[in-house]
Amino acid sequence: MISTVVWGTGNVGRLAIRAVEAHPALRLSAVIVHDPAKVGRDAGELGGLGRPLGVAATDDIEAVLAARPRAVVYAASGDVRPDDALADITRAVRSGAVVVSPALYPLYDHRNAPPEFRDPVLAAVAEGGGSLFASGVDPGWGNDVLPLLLSGLGTTVDVIRCQEMFDYSTYDQPDSVRYLVGMGQPMDFEPMMLMPSVPTMVWGGQIRMMARALGVELDEIRETSDRRALDTTVTTRTMGEFAAGTQGAIRFEVQGIVGGEPRIVIEHVTRIHSSCAPDWPAPPDGGDGAHRVVIEGRPRIEVTIEATDEGENRSAGGNATAVGRLVGAIDWLAEAEPGLYDALDVPLRPAIGKLGRKTS
Repeated sequence: MISTVVWGTGNVGRLAIRAVEAHPALRLSAVIVHDPAKVGRDAGELGGLGRPLGVAATDDIEAVLAARPRAVVYAASGDVRPDDALADITRAVRSGAVVVSPALYPLYDHRNAPPEFRDPVLAAVAEGGGSLFASGVDPGWGNDVLPLLLSGLGTTVDVIRCQEMFDYSTYDQPDSVRYLVGMGQPMDFEPMMLMPSVPTMVWGGQIRMMARALGVELDEIRETSDRRALDTTVTTRTMGEFAAGTQGAIRFEVQGIVGGEPRIVIEHVTRIHSSCAPDWPAPPDGGDGAHRVVIEGRPRIEVTIEATDEGENRSAGGNATAVGRLVGAIDWLAEAEPGLYDALDVPLRPAIGKLGRKTS
């Protein structure tokens, strides 16, 4: 059994506890928390399992890493604290652990990551013999392994389009939704997510990885964006009120240009309420969220993924698939050489040993 630590117990961490517990090759050895109120609580409670696991949460990072765990699922956020997340991750890699994490977008495509992200990880790998694999949903499997798999079913391929369509009122990250994305802000407010170069910073790596896998050269990466205001004030179940006239939806594309044309496209359509921008793409069943890949060519191929967890919540479902991809890679990474890996290096593996398995 591979001794595995879950670091962070928020939206991703609680799902990671469940995924590690369910994996037949892994043993949950520790849970690291930052909130003093969580110290001492059982991992089963924090993971929403409804039963104890006999692992008490701790904030003693040094003691946990000194025990030399073989793997760490780093589930703490990196969106608004990238420097701290990088320091935590390199610390775990330096201890010799295999680390998997969705936290740092620049490292999804590590070959093109800025030196300030890539170099500390490579130094930690060289010093401690650990590894890192960073990935997620979108960016993540929704615009790397899934579209590449589907492209292989085509006779000819003209355009690969990856879409995320979500109602962000279901996303339990109020600060990110209101300020990073700008929902509920005046229309003259410029959300960080739409500032020039930011979409490329987050999703450009996915464009580059798809181009690399497809054997094509990119001319450049372009960005487009659009915003819509709410026609009426809406009240959401989880995030309260959003006033009429404030931002209610955004739509942007990150485009990989090949031969002067957009050939590899990542598109996001994000709303705070389904009434806003009804003419924009939406999940086919009118639900809260979905990921779709469209291969324009012969034949035309379209696949939509709808994942749910925690009471039919699609944001939680999406997070759970990211966790499944990462946790499912741990035993492969534990057998591989120390290093820095991306989604084209690490195979997406079947649910070996999980089918019909009852967790202990």
